[in-house]
Amino acid sequence: MTLRFHEIAETTHRILNPITEDKMMLLGEAIGLKPGMTQLDLCCGKGEMLCRWAERFRTFGLGVDISEVFLTAARARAAELQVNQRARFVQGDAAYHARTSLDQYDVVSCIGATWIGNGLLGTLALMRPLLKPDGVLLVGEPYWIDPPPAEAYASLGVAPADYTSLVGTLDRFESAGCQLVEMVLADGDSWDRYAAAQWKAVDDWLRANPQDADAAELRQWMANDRRSYLTYGRRYLGWGVFVLRTA
Repeated sequence: MTLRFHEIAETTHRILNPITEDKMMLLGEAIGLKPGMTQLDLCCGKGEMLCRWAERFRTFGLGVDISEVFLTAARARAAELQVNQRARFVQGDAAYHARTSLDQYDVVSCIGATWIGNGLLGTLALMRPLLKPDGVLLVGEPYWIDPPPAEAYASLGVAPADYTSLVGTLDRFESAGCQLVEMVLADGDSWDRYAAAQWKAVDDWLRANPQDADAAELRQWMANDRRSYLTYGRRYLGWGVFVLRTA
């Protein structure tokens, strides 16, 4: 799925992952956010987490994302909530930013984008040097609820080793020298809202842009995604944000 397709499919989303607003705020409470704490969010999307946490908890956040479309929405949201001085956003490659930054933060997050480090372990390796000694890492990552049938991998566009079970995910954290201390998991309803809203956004866009050069490919993507989600994704694939401390 191209970046442009993501931007179209998530036109109406504020949170670009299958977590609800209530759970996003619960996560901030669970990690004990306090005024003045700092956060770096890699692949921040539309910046809803940074903006809402800056508003509620009086934190300071920096979001990095490659999509100027998403960052335009993030800056508008920061202005709407009057947190422009607390939530800032820069356009760029999140992995490059992580490798070259000299700053450290109380919270370092990468929610649903561990592809920036070629997988979970590589992404944790990018994040750890950016963390203050008493800080926490937040990682959004899928996991298998039950082992899927072999045909599910190709349908969902993932390799068998990309994700593992919930306890297997714990094993991966521990192998990276991280301790799992909290988690907030999505459920079927929040998955539905994330997935189905994309279908509606794509359909609206296709109706408004039937002659676009990408219209046929996007239409096929939507048809495949819908069938894959209903056949395999909703049954087998879980998702959560995991709170880690370095061991």
